[in-house]
Amino acid sequence: MKPVSHAPCGLPRRALLQAGLAMSLPGALQRAVAAAPAAPGGRPRILVVLELSGGNDGLNTLVPYGDDAYYRHRPRLGIRPEKLRRIDDHFGFNPGLAGFERLYKDGKMAIVHGCGYAQPSFSHFTSMAYWHTGAPNAGEDSGWVGRLADAMDPAATPGFLVNVDEVQSLAVRARRHLALGFDDPRRFVRKGLHETRPLLDAAVPPAPEDPPALRFMREVAVSARDSSQRVREAWARYKSPVDYGIVPLDLPKIAAMIDAGLPTRLYYTAYRHNAFDTHVQQAELHQRLLTYTADAIAGFQRDLERIGRADEVMLLVFSEFGRRVPENTSLGTDHGTANQMYLIGRGVRGGHHGQPPSLTALDAGDNLIHTTDFRRVYASVIEGWLGADAGAVLRGRFETLPLFA
Repeated sequence: MKPVSHAPCGLPRRALLQAGLAMSLPGALQRAVAAAPAAPGGRPRILVVLELSGGNDGLNTLVPYGDDAYYRHRPRLGIRPEKLRRIDDHFGFNPGLAGFERLYKDGKMAIVHGCGYAQPSFSHFTSMAYWHTGAPNAGEDSGWVGRLADAMDPAATPGFLVNVDEVQSLAVRARRHLALGFDDPRRFVRKGLHETRPLLDAAVPPAPEDPPALRFMREVAVSARDSSQRVREAWARYKSPVDYGIVPLDLPKIAAMIDAGLPTRLYYTAYRHNAFDTHVQQAELHQRLLTYTADAIAGFQRDLERIGRADEVMLLVFSEFGRRVPENTSLGTDHGTANQMYLIGRGVRGGHHGQPPSLTALDAGDNLIHTTDFRRVYASVIEGWLGADAGAVLRGRFETLPLFA
């Protein structure tokens, strides 16, 4: 399906930031635009995006044990049916995914099959950039989550968009919004914020005699400082009895911010350091990574239910590509193409969505041929969950999927 072109607004970055961020925090909160459909209880909906960096092996995450071709391609690495957490007569989760099994059987997980894009890249950096921008092979310089923030909140509410990571992700790069970025409650992440790095050390309220450029910089710095202080306070206060397992993820921090009632509507975080790049001796390592991930996600969902916020939060999980279908000679898998995406929450329509790719009709490199453009999932989330204009955010129209109840 060819998307319809959509021109960007074309305004200079500084003008947009100046229009959106030159305001005090209370005024910004009063003027915030609540475009999304409300959850039960009247609260606006929240999106949390989790990136599994490194290219997660989807075929050994959700195993198509009902297809003999899977075992022909993976005679040693293929997981036998009796070891799987079977969810139907064709698919079973990796043994390490007890948390996913519970979420799926409780109807709180939607699985979208065959997600990818045309002319796939096998480079971590390039493919991740395509997923971050929502614009494969296009050279886009802003992120899809950043553009979504701009579309949902033209007033640029400080703290509307939060990136919990070691560096700022391209996915949150925006024209209006300054994405607050944290990996530790004691400090604001500076790396990657090249245009705003000086602001964080110059958080002095503007004076009437300041020249316009200095006044603008100080206004942005004060907004970032005030919002980051609220985040640090939320983390410091938050105590949860919920077991997140061995936590390499920052989902407990996001639960703390949600519980604190921050104005954040969009969160972005990642399982870092190319953890899922399993070229060698994959089996045990991959199962362990999946256990950490699933335990943390299941814990996050339980925590949201405990604090009464589960109806308004949805978690989207993706990786920059899957792995090649045949195992390699090092008992691992190499960079591939299509993969699953997972949506988790009370509001999703649980079950399978999209067409699983064929394990016999592969491309010339023994890779899966994608069956779902990943931007269809983005569009479905933007429109179906958040009520925003997906065409404006994604620079084109993509058919949505029935992912929400």
